[in-house]
Amino acid sequence: FDGVGSADWLGISTPFHFGAPTFEASAIASMLVVALVTMTETTGDFIAVGEMTDRKIEPRSLADGLRADGLSTVLGGVFNTFPYTAYAQNVGLVGMTRVRSRWVVATAGGILVLLGLLPKLGAVVAAIPAPVLGGAGLVMFGTVAASGLRTLAQVDFKGNNNLTVVAVSVAVGMLPVGVPTVYAKFPDWFQTVMNSGISAGCLTAIVLNLLFNHLPSKGSSAAPEADGLASGGGEDTVEKPREEVV
Repeated sequence: FDGVGSADWLGISTPFHFGAPTFEASAIASMLVVALVTMTETTGDFIAVGEMTDRKIEPRSLADGLRADGLSTVLGGVFNTFPYTAYAQNVGLVGMTRVRSRWVVATAGGILVLLGLLPKLGAVVAAIPAPVLGGAGLVMFGTVAASGLRTLAQVDFKGNNNLTVVAVSVAVGMLPVGVPTVYAKFPDWFQTVMNSGISAGCLTAIVLNLLFNHLPSKGSSAAPEADGLASGGGEDTVEKPREEVV
């Protein structure tokens, strides 16, 4: 608790503390890639929460959530912080605590704003021992992984390349964890994106999904019996939609 005594009672972040923003083409291109990965991760979090709460995520709800995510990122930049994203830890909290009320989430957001204005309270939270946070993290991240497995269980892996999409995406996502120096010889902008397992896995899944499930002609990679339900008596063939990973 040494940090509590030295912390101020009241603190307000100064907008643009490090100066006015500047715009460079290389930085914009890199941030666009990061924004795409962030939106992909956020979409996955929304779908996971929707499954936990038995609420189907409609396109409008997803678009509103992504807009809110983008707006918070803009406000975060004004107040000198990193871009925001929907944390998978929060998805784990929903499954672990079974508290699914949006009012609880809004109240927690208000508490976080209060903590940001009162450095002493923030220092108290920061004094929580790392092993305690680690123990809670085991449950939360395990819940996130289980939710992802439940989502993948709904995917059709027969007569298509979805198994390859999942396998390669998971392998590429684990590379920075298993071999931290795997991208050491690559340019800095490439390392910024690929050194994150989430970024690498998301980009791989997007590219492979486009390659295998969207670019080829429909039904070219699927078995005939997977494309439709053959019916006797002169009835028309009924086509089934192809299940995709992304």
